[in-house]
Amino acid sequence: MHLVAAGRSGHQVRPPRGRLAAYPGVGAGRAAVETADRGNDDTGLTPGGLACWKHESAASMRVLVAEDFEILARSIGTGLRREGMAVDVVLDGDDALEHLAVTRYDVVVLDRDLPGVHGDEVCRRIAADGAGSRVLMLTAASTIRDRVEGLGLGADDYLPKPFDFAELVARVRALARRSAPAAPPVLASGELSLDPGRKVAQRGGRRLELSPKEFAVLECLLAAGGRVVSAEELLERVWDEMADPFTTAVKSTIRRLRAKLGDPPVVETVREGGYRIGGG
Repeated sequence: MHLVAAGRSGHQVRPPRGRLAAYPGVGAGRAAVETADRGNDDTGLTPGGLACWKHESAASMRVLVAEDFEILARSIGTGLRREGMAVDVVLDGDDALEHLAVTRYDVVVLDRDLPGVHGDEVCRRIAADGAGSRVLMLTAASTIRDRVEGLGLGADDYLPKPFDFAELVARVRALARRSAPAAPPVLASGELSLDPGRKVAQRGGRRLELSPKEFAVLECLLAAGGRVVSAEELLERVWDEMADPFTTAVKSTIRRLRAKLGDPPVVETVREGGYRIGGG
């Protein structure tokens, strides 16, 4: 998939050939994907479409997309969510800084030419803050000088428009790996194991068929190493700001996860605390 941009007023979103891309605001009334592209995974898309979680996901990754052209911004957000990421979308620099003040993001996909507080200044503040958020800077300017300037502002990577969506996803994942502490190749507790790289979870040698959210919740609990993880923390790491803080999504996902994990139970509920696996 290619996301095509031609200056601030001339951005376009070009869906893959032979497919009707189901993006918010793009092709109104065409929120459908051709039958040949439909699969039975959580996204409704198979490899070759916008994204397929079974190909590779990014459990527990929080991303901020700051792009002033709304159709492009929403399309990137939709695509990254279908890759298993929790994504917030803003359209100007002021809103970006407000989000950054209250939420710790693994990666910020930042358009350099933002209105309000300019993207350059947003990038400088992220770098100065030292919170560990990685910046992938987007811009229609693609000269070597532009790239050098962007990296000099504190950006960790630079992607000129137009760009291929698969490349954007790969760069976001690579940056997230840099921002997160090194994780063991396989997370395990007793007979339960989860391989984040291969996207495989097993119990007693039996492979578990998990949805993206179930996989992400299980990964969070195993990565905590026996620490109690609150429902609020799970909601922040696995879902995004569109999730209602009073939602029962965490409880419902934990219930489905427990059913798939089987007996004896391994996910413990800690009263007024949250959930844990492998606690003492």
